[in-house]
Formats: sequence, structure tokens, C-alpha cells
Amino acid sequence: MITKKKVRIEKRIVFFLSALMLAIFLVAGRIAWIQFIDGKNMVSKIATQLSESKALYSPRGTIYDRNGRELAISSMTKSLYANPSEIKDADQISEKLAILLEMNPADIKTKLTAGGQFIWIKRMLEPVVSEKIQALIKQDDIKGLAFVEESKRYYPNDTLAAQVLGFVGTDDIGLDGLEMTLDKIIKGNLFKQLIDTDSHGIPIFKSIFTFSPNKQGKNVYLTLDSGIQFIVEQSLDKAVATTGAKGASVIVMNPHTGEILAMANRPTYNPNQFYKYTDNEWKNRAVAYNYEPGSTFKSVVAAAALQEGKAYPEEIFVDKGYVEVSGRRIQNWSGDAYGNVSFIEIIKESINTGFVQIGMRLGAYKMTEYAKAFGFGQATGIELPGEEEGLLFDPKDMRDSDTATMAIGQSIAVTPLQLVRAVGAIANGGVLLKPHIIKEIRNVDGSLDREIAVESLRQVITPETARTLTGMMEKVVSEGGGIKAKVKGYHFAGKTGTAEKLKDSGSGYSAGRYVASFVGFGPVEDPQVVVLVVLDDPYGVYYGGQIAAPVAGDILGQIMRHLNIRPQPANEPVVPNAQKQAPVIMEKPVIQAPAGKVVVPNVLGMSMREAGESFNKVGLAIVPMGTGIAVRQSIPMNTIVDPSTEIAVIFEGQ
Repeated sequence: MITKKKVRIEKRIVFFLSALMLAIFLVAGRIAWIQFIDGKNMVSKIATQLSESKALYSPRGTIYDRNGRELAISSMTKSLYANPSEIKDADQISEKLAILLEMNPADIKTKLTAGGQFIWIKRMLEPVVSEKIQALIKQDDIKGLAFVEESKRYYPNDTLAAQVLGFVGTDDIGLDGLEMTLDKIIKGNLFKQLIDTDSHGIPIFKSIFTFSPNKQGKNVYLTLDSGIQFIVEQSLDKAVATTGAKGASVIVMNPHTGEILAMANRPTYNPNQFYKYTDNEWKNRAVAYNYEPGSTFKSVVAAAALQEGKAYPEEIFVDKGYVEVSGRRIQNWSGDAYGNVSFIEIIKESINTGFVQIGMRLGAYKMTEYAKAFGFGQATGIELPGEEEGLLFDPKDMRDSDTATMAIGQSIAVTPLQLVRAVGAIANGGVLLKPHIIKEIRNVDGSLDREIAVESLRQVITPETARTLTGMMEKVVSEGGGIKAKVKGYHFAGKTGTAEKLKDSGSGYSAGRYVASFVGFGPVEDPQVVVLVVLDDPYGVYYGGQIAAPVAGDILGQIMRHLNIRPQPANEPVVPNAQKQAPVIMEKPVIQAPAGKVVVPNVLGMSMREAGESFNKVGLAIVPMGTGIAVRQSIPMNTIVDPSTEIAVIFEGQ
């Protein structure tokens, strides 16, 4: 019996040992499989269960003005998240958080009861808000709420240059302004990291994100001068308060480089709290607003007429107070009739009838050609979003009345930036430049990545024409309709403008609503800035010379002091672009007539005797009509005709 029992025990031991060895072998095999074959897959599964992937960004690059003053910066801020599975009293917590976060309690409760282990409550909190929430969590011993640090965009000057800078959304995406157009350049690097969680799935964020200086976006330096920008914004606020204008824009540009020194609009907004404002307040009217320029466009028409020899500064025109073209009656803004006036007086007093005559001399094709040459009808290409192109009619579709109204700044739509650029070409000697607002881009280590060069597009008018026109436009400010822009000790050139406001639909005009403006530059001896002021839909007085010119004068005077440009002594003669030693008044071109032909002279402004002698010298016959001085001749000057041709000359004034 003992022997059989012993045998059974031995069999059991052998079976147990065999089973044990098999188990050990299976465990060892499984370990080997996990270790050498399926290890990576298992680690991935564990990581999925105990970690979560989050995408965060390193800081965006800083935006500076031309002098290194910070306009947009990034700094660390706290974002609040919750683990809904840990929240005990969602109703009470929602009510308390709603007060601090300025959110709807119901929205917060929805997030706290959403289930899962992670959800954002509100990101990028102001420091004072996050501190209050931290105190609340500690005081009430709230479980399931915590913070993670993220990079947030700040605009230290609040509304200064708001529409230029734009703003950034919570996911580090530039949504407007330069923040949008430069997004790829200044945007921080994207980091995707596994966030460790505890056994309850609660994220452990304390060591999640470490910023490295060499990972942030590139820094951008603008052409803006914060000092000039502040001057402009302050003056613009006063202007809007005084005139009741519903919208306004001011641009300051360097006419020699195309650099934008200031650009401001009203209404405006604070990009630190962009979500509290509307699209209308975000809109950069300086580039995205089409309007009829009115008489400010006459500077371009005058440039074309002078360049083409269609008019000369001392030429006499007759103004009856109105003119009819294709059945349309056009009168002067004042309703006055000035009689016999020179081209200089026409510009100085902004006489519509005179410019209609000049526009008809140029014709639709030539006037449109110059408008395009000055950059109208196409975007300037500045580094800002939403730029409009303006509107030009096709000259083949224009009636005479369209040509006449275009000559006085109607039947054409422009943007403020287009007009500044065009007048800048007059100020710099006739060269059209591409405006730009970015000066340079630098890497994080300070090294230069790229520099934006001055880009000259074309010579629109000759330097002589530009200097002549500058001298004529100077009289607008010193003696004429723009005298309220005059600043003691300085000589500025300019042009006022008053235009009926287009309907929002673009068809027809809004009754009783106007756009008042003034564009000017100086000092005329060596222009350093071009300034445009546009006041949209002012209340009460709406003439550009009355309400826009004073704003421009205030801005120009302060800019001169800011740039340390000293005033000139009293009675100092005005010499545009004096350093070039060029004459103020353009010489009339000498036209050679072919053999057997003669050139018709200009007798406007002469007495009957003087006109007759002038015609007799070249072999032409005069047919006088009326008495006084010559105000019109049947064949224009510089026309080539046969000898002995009879030319009717109308005399008036006696």
C-alpha cells in the first residue's frame, strides 16, 4: 500500500512540476513575445490609455514699429480646463465660474457635464482672472479644474494702429491685418506632445511645455512711426468728435520711399478684445473703402493737362458759374461765377467749370490713361488684406458728361491709399512708388532675414511738371480753399475735396450725405510727408476745406516738430524742391511746324491789339468777337494749320 501511495505521490509531483515548467515556459514565451515582438504595440496602447496628445504653439514673433517700439507681443498666460469625471457639483461651480469668466453659466455647465476626462473651459485668461479662479479652487477645494500655460498675443498700445495690426485667434491663427498676412512668418512652431495622465485620466501638465527662444516666429519691423501714429490717432479722435463723421481715415506716407508712417481709421477697436467688436470696426477703411474723391482728384487732372500741354498756369479761362455738357448742368461748389480766371486760380479756388473745360480738352481716353498711370483702378499691392481696386470706367463707354464729371472727381472711385500714392508722385518729382508698411523681417537672433526695398513703378509726369503743379497747389494752402491747413513757418501744397457719398449699393448717391477730404504734402522745398484726411458722412458742415483741411494742418504741424523740421523765416520765397534749382513755372514746349504750315499761338488773356499782332507775326488772320481781353479762340494753341487761316477770338470783360 505504501509503495502504491508513494508512486501516486511521485506521479503528482511529476505532473505538478511538468505543469509548473509548462507555465514557466508559457510565461517566459509571452514575456519574450512582448519584449521583442509586440513591445512597441503594447507601449502604444498603454500610452493611449494613460496619455493624451495636445497641440500647443511657441510664441509668435514680435511686431515693432520702425524705431523698435513694441506693437504686438506674445506672453505666457493660463488656460482653464476641466476633467468632467472629477466634477462633483456642476451647478454650483458653473455659477461661480460664470461671474469670473463673464460666461453664461449654462454654457459652462454643459462643458462640466460633457463626460470624458478633458475639456477646455476658457483659454488664454487675463492674469487677474486666472488668479481669482485659482483662489476659488483652493477656497472651495474644487476637484477637476486646473490650468495649462499657453502663449497669448497682446497689443500693449491697445487701439493704436489696430486695423493695421489685426488680431490672433485662440489657436494662434492670424485673423485680420498683418497678423493674418504675416501668419506663416511670425507664427510660433507647433508642438504636439503626449500629456501624461494619472490612473483617473487627469492630465499632468506641469512639465508639458517648455518654450525655446529659437523656436518662436520671426520678428517684423514696420515702417510705422509710433510717434506719428499717435499724433494721427489723437487728431482723428478730435475730428470725429467735432464733425460727427461716421467714419474717417488718415494716412501719412513718405513720398520718396512709399513707406507708410501712419494709418488710422474710425471707428476702431481694441485688438486685445477683438471679439467685442463688429466687422465695421475691424475694417481698414484706408485700403478697403471705395469713395468718389471729389476735388482732390483734380490734382491728377491738372498733372495730365500740364504734362500734355493742354493748359498752362497763366492761361485764362472763362467761368460763368456753370457749364452744360450733354444736357447735364455742372456748377461750382460755391455757386459763384468767377469770370476770367487763370489756371492757377482754378486750382486755388477749385473751380469746377474750369476743370470741366480742361477735362474736355484731355478727353476720356487721355484722362483715363493718366488715371491708370497714377495707379487708380488697381490695388497698390501693400501688405494688408482686403484691399479694394477702386473703379474706372472704360473710356469707350464714357459720354461727354462722364468725362466732364470725372474731371471734377466724380464718375470714379478710389481708395484713400490710392490717392495718397498718386499725390506722392507729384510730391517726389513724378515717380509712382509701390507703398509698403513692412520695413524688415529679422530672425530670433536679430540677424536680418529680409529688407523691403523701395520699388519705383514708373515716371508718370516729368520733374518739371511736378514742380510746376507743386507751386500751384501750394497756393491752395497759402491763399485758397485749403488755407485752414496752413501752418505758420511752413509751406505745404494741397487740395481739398468734397463729394457726394455713394449709396452702399454703389448705384447713385445718398441725399444729403458727403465725404470731405484734404490731401497735402510738404514742406514743398523738400517734401517729407504726404497726408490724406478723409471724413465720411460728417454732420452739419461738410466741405473739405472747412473740416478736413484743419485736421490735416494740425497733423502736419505736429509731424514737422516730431521730425525736427524747423520753420522757415517769415517772407521766405516758396521754391518747390529747391535743392534741384528748377523753375517753378514750366516753359511752354516749342513746336516746329513743317514747311508751308504755321503753329497757332496762344492769345488768351491778351488785348485785341496784342492778339492781332501775335497772329500777324505767324501769318494768321484774326476774327475778333466782342471787346476786352481774349477768353477763347476757335482753334487751340499749338495746332498746326495753313497760313492765312482765319481764327475767331472771343473777347470779354468790357
